[in-house]
Amino acid sequence: MLSQLPIGFMFVDMPSATVENYLKCILMLSIECEQAEVPMGLIANSLGVTPGTATSMMKNLQREKWLTYKSRKGVILTVSGRKLGMRMIRRHRLLETFLVETLGLDWSEIHDEAEELEHAISEKVLERLDVFLGNPQHDPHGHPIPTKGGVIRKLPQKTLLDSTLGKKVKIESILDQGSDFLKFAQKKGLMPGKMVIVSKRDKMADMIELQLEKKTKFPLGFKSAEKILVSG
Repeated sequence: MLSQLPIGFMFVDMPSATVENYLKCILMLSIECEQAEVPMGLIANSLGVTPGTATSMMKNLQREKWLTYKSRKGVILTVSGRKLGMRMIRRHRLLETFLVETLGLDWSEIHDEAEELEHAISEKVLERLDVFLGNPQHDPHGHPIPTKGGVIRKLPQKTLLDSTLGKKVKIESILDQGSDFLKFAQKKGLMPGKMVIVSKRDKMADMIELQLEKKTKFPLGFKSAEKILVSG
């Protein structure tokens, strides 16, 4: 679970990429659920592993004091586990911002790239990158970037599906990180910062009708509308 890096005649234990991925995932779920204890089922589904694999990993992480595991219930991150998880979220989102704003990559293809890079970049380079980017507060998908001190802005919990009919709202974040959905959202112009009005909601058809700025109205399915967070 830990790798060792030599420093002179000493060795410093460093968490593995697997540990970092698990802690980042657990913290993100904790923030989304607005509760400290994260159910095991959510963790397994989010990481795409079997419940048995997730349980085995939780026991290992508990032995290393990254979290507290409650059998058949869930886990709660320790102070050190939350700190490392927050650091990984910060790395990931700053790297995504860099890949889009500086390297010009499409926002639908940056998630996997950032997943690879976040385990290799040093804290020194990361902080230089933050300054270079102008200390951005959110990544290209609208997700808040934690500060160096581990403070993260809370996103609104209202989705397009919940929006009041006829009221103009602002798109804050896209929840679905899948490439296909991000390409779809981009094609429709449903990007963070855009203003949109839900003009109709048809429960029988599982469809809402949207108007984006002065463009022609268009339909959007309930499932897609639930993946877009808005404010206003």
